[in-house]
Amino acid sequence: MNKKILVSILGVIVLILGIIGLNYYFKIFGKNVTISGDIYIKSSDKFGNVIEEVSPFVDDLGDFIWMANQKKYRNIKGGRYILKKGMSANELVNLLRSGNQTPILVSFNNQDTLEKLAGRIAEQIEADSISLLNAFRDSEFLASNKLNQKSALEIFLPNSYEFYWNTSAESFRKRMLTLYNHFWTKDRLQKAENLNLTRSEVITLASIVQKETAQKSERPIVAGLYLNRLKSGIPLQADPTVIYAIKQEKGQDFEVKRVLLVDLKLESPYNTYMHRGLPPSLIAMPDISSIDAVLNPTKHNYIYMCADVDNLGFHAFATTLREHNRNAAKYHQWITKQGINR
Repeated sequence: MNKKILVSILGVIVLILGIIGLNYYFKIFGKNVTISGDIYIKSSDKFGNVIEEVSPFVDDLGDFIWMANQKKYRNIKGGRYILKKGMSANELVNLLRSGNQTPILVSFNNQDTLEKLAGRIAEQIEADSISLLNAFRDSEFLASNKLNQKSALEIFLPNSYEFYWNTSAESFRKRMLTLYNHFWTKDRLQKAENLNLTRSEVITLASIVQKETAQKSERPIVAGLYLNRLKSGIPLQADPTVIYAIKQEKGQDFEVKRVLLVDLKLESPYNTYMHRGLPPSLIAMPDISSIDAVLNPTKHNYIYMCADVDNLGFHAFATTLREHNRNAAKYHQWITKQGINR
């Protein structure tokens, strides 16, 4: 064969191989992700579900599927994954295979029932509200931690926490309990002991303080007032506990803007007008600020308080019943003028 022809044939073969090699190079290492964004892969998802999630983000879905097949990617690992513009099919498959997901921030505020808490968390992680609620109410878990379905709320401290999106209901519950136990440092435990209160009792009182005032600066004063009443054996007479008792009877959606005299006679262990001491459990989740207000109360002689109509959002405090009656009369006149009858 002519040498020139042989060289030409070899040249064509090299060119073809080069083109094929370049094509594979771009399939593997070329930019495939066109936009940045998050995808959420469920723990129960199959490869077909992953394809649906990835599809809006890639330029050539075929390259992704081909790469996944080459790497035998079928062991789906759930979670939240951040895709970055310019990622190759190889990088994308490696990310999903590794399970190297990015955590999310889970936040919740002062929920007053386990049902509401479960619903709030289910909006943010993979676990649904039913599985979360079942985990919170699990009798074995409650018994082992000396809790019940009313007091279980106390282990959940309102805040923002880093979690993996595919965290299970049981794992979420376990981490919350761990964080709650870490919250109770030696210093906090000693302060509770100095007040002759258990952890649960501190949380219960803090929940009342939380409901009583939205002003963080006022919480240590309110806490000090209730502690004065406890020490003196005077009923707490806290309106938030009465409202809680009403809602227990009439339903959580029942609106109470004004506590009536008839409400003070409602028979309930949570009615602190009828029963001395603390109620059986917390009435809502307290903030850390409310818990620390109980542990670090302002020292004073106040035993009465009433909403301050001259400084809305705050309270007027009193040491004598006569002074309190004047404050209360002023408040009742004001609230009646507002047309608030219930």
